[in-house]
Amino acid sequence: MGFIKPSPQPMEPSDFVRLPLRDRMRILSTHWVDDGFGTPRVLHVVYIAKMLGLYFAVGLAITAWTTQYVHFTDPASWFDNIVVYQKLAVWLMLLEVLGLAGAFGPLCGHFTPMLGNVRYWIRPGTVRMAPWGRHVPGTGGDTRTVIDVVLFLAVVASLVYPLVVTAQPVQFLPAGTGPQELVPPVAFIPILVTMTLMGLRDKVVFLAARSEQYLPIMLFSAIFGAMVLGDGADAANFVDLVVVFKIIICVVWIGAGVSKLGEHFINVVPPMVSNSPGQFRFVKRLFYRDSPDDIRPSKVAWFMAHIAGTTVEIAIPLVLLLTTNTTIAVIGAVIIVAFHIYITSTFPLAVPLEWNVYFGYIALVLWVGFDASVYNIWNFSQPWLLIPVFAILCFGPVLGNLRPDLVSFLPSMRQYAGNWASAIWSMKPGVEERLNELPLVENQIDQLQRMLPTPYERHDAEMTLQKAVAWRSMHSQGRGLLSVLYEHLEDIDTRTTREGEFMCNTILGWNFGDGHLHDERLIAAIQRRLNLAPGDLVVAYCESQATPWSNPAQEYRVIDAALGVVERGTWNVSDCVKEQPWLPNGPVRLQVTWTADGFCRQETLTHGKGAVA
Repeated sequence: MGFIKPSPQPMEPSDFVRLPLRDRMRILSTHWVDDGFGTPRVLHVVYIAKMLGLYFAVGLAITAWTTQYVHFTDPASWFDNIVVYQKLAVWLMLLEVLGLAGAFGPLCGHFTPMLGNVRYWIRPGTVRMAPWGRHVPGTGGDTRTVIDVVLFLAVVASLVYPLVVTAQPVQFLPAGTGPQELVPPVAFIPILVTMTLMGLRDKVVFLAARSEQYLPIMLFSAIFGAMVLGDGADAANFVDLVVVFKIIICVVWIGAGVSKLGEHFINVVPPMVSNSPGQFRFVKRLFYRDSPDDIRPSKVAWFMAHIAGTTVEIAIPLVLLLTTNTTIAVIGAVIIVAFHIYITSTFPLAVPLEWNVYFGYIALVLWVGFDASVYNIWNFSQPWLLIPVFAILCFGPVLGNLRPDLVSFLPSMRQYAGNWASAIWSMKPGVEERLNELPLVENQIDQLQRMLPTPYERHDAEMTLQKAVAWRSMHSQGRGLLSVLYEHLEDIDTRTTREGEFMCNTILGWNFGDGHLHDERLIAAIQRRLNLAPGDLVVAYCESQATPWSNPAQEYRVIDAALGVVERGTWNVSDCVKEQPWLPNGPVRLQVTWTADGFCRQETLTHGKGAVA
């Protein structure tokens, strides 16, 4: 790849667009092995500057400005003041809401402009997604109103308040602990209220803020912070607060690690590494069996996924949570930092890079800055309070793994686990252009053709967007989704095929791997505005696999914009991971469990395995 220009395409784009879809997936997925998304290196420089400059440096500057003991020019003060934990969490949540953190730029489908989020959420008339519009009074509908805009601005103001308010000193501290400050507990109440109300009106904003990560920090800062700063406080209250902060982070790590158990995650690691600008080609190929003929994950990929990945993400946080040994705590924190640095260095699609910076840095604050022999779970002064703490933190992950249809993959703590609700859209010619009729929407092929500093030609832009579909095909669910489309659409080679997550970004302003945001509810919202004909927009959608360590099946459904859900069924995840991304042996076997009345579908393909009713 070049510094200013994207890397060369694997073949002439004008010839590529005339090929059958299966051939296009083979060319792009095998090319991804060596080249990834092929974005110019200047974009990686932008991402690095945003991570270290806009987030980390500015966040520390704000913290230093609003505290007494944190000094921007004294790095030692960055690591032993717990208020940094609070301030940087608030700052990152604000950046996420505005669209300047995880959802920024081409790696998340925002090409021109690179900012989504706030542009959509301050404009009445754009599409919103209420989670329980039929059940919660006052939240129905899918159109943003002036009330929603005002509520969003209240969310922003509620995040600015604890960020800029002056921290309060802590009076009672354990022996050996330096002076400490906390954000006033009352400062967190506005965001706890406004974000909850915002989430009822539009779950997109709630999820984009990464509320499952940061609201618990703010909730427990309000509760335990009040104990630390209130009447009758003693040194044990401050120990409890720091321990709760440790528990929050460990639950996130362990939850993410547990979610990687199963057959999905090993298929995540190779395409993630292939997108790294710092990896040599021969290193990338080590993650595949025999590229380009067989690009299923290799034994190296298995080791990196399940030992360097899953095992580390579960075992090290457990050690950190339970240890009372300072040396072990420091070693564990350093391992965690290395873990997050490696993930960040690969620049995967849609990875929240600032989140990795925060979690790696905070590991040093919590376990190096605060002595584990004092600040550990065994020194918690009121053990009974640990029950509601763990109950609140574990509710989302437990329910989300048992009933993934009810919980976003984000509160389920399945960050980059590969076990996602996903979708691939298939549109008749001209339908993608009609999406521009939606408020503020500009389809991505148009964005790429005016992207600076190097605009794409039309066929080149088309080829680039189909790389996202090829990336999806390299994951387990992508092979199932393409199988569904092959079974349903005889004219698939002449239709426009798009990755659902990228499409969601253009319509809602944000998506981070959550297929729930572009299921039949979003398709119905599009249909109400565009009145498409049957077959114009067909979506293959799959739900996250429930309890993947014990359940072999993953559920799918077929959504026709004009007809709604027309078919439900399952595929066996093991069948998906056995196949190449381009499905040279034909679609994987589908088990149809329900068909809409009067709907007829193609039963078999002459060149592959058919569905079974």
